[in-house]
Amino acid sequence: MTLDLDIHLEAIAAGDADAFGRWVAGAERPLRLSLRSYASVIDTEAALQEALLRTWNHADRVKPDGRPNALLRWARRCLRNHAIDSVRKRSPDLLDPTLLEAAATPVAPIEPDPLLLRALTACRKALPGAPGRALTARLEGRGCRHDRELAATVEMSLNTFLKNVGRARALLTECLHKQGIRLEAS
Repeated sequence: MTLDLDIHLEAIAAGDADAFGRWVAGAERPLRLSLRSYASVIDTEAALQEALLRTWNHADRVKPDGRPNALLRWARRCLRNHAIDSVRKRSPDLLDPTLLEAAATPVAPIEPDPLLLRALTACRKALPGAPGRALTARLEGRGCRHDRELAATVEMSLNTFLKNVGRARALLTECLHKQGIRLEAS
């Protein structure tokens, strides 16, 4: 990671929730990736949420050490410790070093279904103007930009942007349904 997220550390330590949100936008992906080896053993989403909560609550204890991303490194260590504790609680038999080593082996990514990808692409292309622009902005933001900023890039108010993203999701679901693809409610 080239961006030093510690630019937000002082504000986070002072309790600035917006700064923490900006930090999470940059830190979430590397934190999630660091959990891949535990995915088959623990609830990684719960582990991530716990680590983020601990990071928010204890950011004032983290001091820059001259290297970039001190808070991210602290959060990653916190996340790893929580994951190991979860393994110990849930599956003590996995504490066997050979099994833990196997759990640490990176999981190969699952390739997307080509037919589903083709259907999604066609449905996205069929989206009308504003919902299509809003969804494209959201996807291109990759979770690293605030919706307010994304809304400005497509010249919409935040509320209009959010409504158009919701409308795009509904239209995509409907389009996929017409092609025989049923999505589970989430």
